[in-house]
Amino acid sequence: MRLRVIATGGTIDKVYFDAASTYDVGDPQVGPLFKEANVTFDYTVESVLQKDSLAMTDADRALIRARVAAAPERLILITHGTDTMTETAAQLKGLPDKVIVFTGSMVPARFRSSDALFNIGCAVGALQVLPPGIYIAMNGQIHPAASVKKNRAQSRFEPKA
Repeated sequence: MRLRVIATGGTIDKVYFDAASTYDVGDPQVGPLFKEANVTFDYTVESVLQKDSLAMTDADRALIRARVAAAPERLILITHGTDTMTETAAQLKGLPDKVIVFTGSMVPARFRSSDALFNIGCAVGALQVLPPGIYIAMNGQIHPAASVKKNRAQSRFEPKA
C-alpha cells in the first residue's frame, strides 16, 4: 500500500503557547505519528496549508483539489480542521479513481489525550477497504463526506438529519 497525506492544518497540528489558548498551526504531525506507530506502508506527507479551517478560502480549497488531482497515489488521506472539513470535501467531487479520506482531531496531536492518533488509524484502515469516493473518518466511524455534519456541542461527526 502507498498513500499520500495532504496536510492542511487544523487542530490536529496546533501548537498552544499559553493559558489563553493562543496558538499557531505547526508542522504536520501525521509523519511523526506514523513513525511512532511503526507503520509498514509507504507514504508521502505533503504540507499544502497550515491554517485553521475557519480561515480557509475558496482559493485554498482549489489548491487542495489541485494537489489531490496531481497526486500519483490512488489513496489520499487529508488532515484538516474539523470546522469546515465537509465544505472542503464537497469541493473534491468528480475526482475519478481516488479513495479520499478526511480526518482531523478535536484536540491537538501534541496533547497526550488527543483523539488524533485514533482518527488517523481509523482513516488509514478505511483507505485500504473503501471504494473510490470521499469520506470522513472521525470518532471511530467512517461516513461518506456528503452525508455527515459536525455536531459542535457533542464534539463529534454524525449523519445529517
